[in-house]
Amino acid sequence: MSVSLATSAAQSPLDPGLHRALEAAVAQVNGVVLGKAAQVKLAFACFLAGGHLLIEDLPGVGKTTLAHALAATLDLRFSRIQFTADLLPSDIIGVGIYERGDGAFKFHPGPLFAQLVLADEINRATPKAQSALLEAMAEHQVTADGATHALPEPFFVVATQNPLDLAGTFALPDSQLDRFMLRIGLDYPDRDAERALLTASDRRELIAQLAPRLDTAQVAALRESVARVLASASLIDYVQALLAASRNHAEIRVGLSPRAGLALLQAARAHALLEGRGYGLPEDVQAVFVAIAAHRLIPAAASGAARDELARRLLAQVPVR
Repeated sequence: MSVSLATSAAQSPLDPGLHRALEAAVAQVNGVVLGKAAQVKLAFACFLAGGHLLIEDLPGVGKTTLAHALAATLDLRFSRIQFTADLLPSDIIGVGIYERGDGAFKFHPGPLFAQLVLADEINRATPKAQSALLEAMAEHQVTADGATHALPEPFFVVATQNPLDLAGTFALPDSQLDRFMLRIGLDYPDRDAERALLTASDRRELIAQLAPRLDTAQVAALRESVARVLASASLIDYVQALLAASRNHAEIRVGLSPRAGLALLQAARAHALLEGRGYGLPEDVQAVFVAIAAHRLIPAAASGAARDELARRLLAQVPVR
């Protein structure tokens, strides 16, 4: 695919100082979450694109560490919610408590009122508790006792999920999976990264020593810059071809929605920004596609393929023109 660009559009939409700060932020998180540069870049792309992140993997591979490192590096107010089978929606959102002095109920915000919310082991909670996140993730607000309460900005949910074959898990419904812009896995570290982990300081000590690399104004500027990354007509054609192919694939019962297409384009723009470019390329779409698409695809009954494998096949079958 050829992308025709004007010189001004080809330049990075970031000033050099902001771009250096972004690179320093990514490098700092990579210094804590070792050997996972691709996943760290996807996490940053998700945040810059204004989405929410689902991390699915076995316990103990660094899911929570990644969330803590992002919050410390981006200077975001952090809150952790441990999802358990007895968790109630009010434990997440908050609750109205009667104030005798005022003679009225006063809303007391729950742990959801933070800038980076870690929903830890989200699929250990019942569907009723899981659904408490839906309005927050979609609208950046919650409704309690008939009143609407705005959540802080930026608002970024990082949810961790254990594989469904582990005991004590409840599958997230497809409607909630769709609210996560990206789903990634960390997997086991390679030999060198694991040795560095075994010989280095405790991850909690490292996180406690992290200094913010971006402030609130810089984060807002970066998010605004994503919208200025050029997506050419040919790049949008490529995105549409992927969407259409997902809806006409013999092994896929439910393909990608227009919302998924918007997420794909926005995440590709954020990936281009992280690469220092002011324009998107097919490589940006390809870099984020599996993380965007796999958890949204519903395989046909006759298909024995996992969702990730279906997404990879789909990407390989759609040519770049």
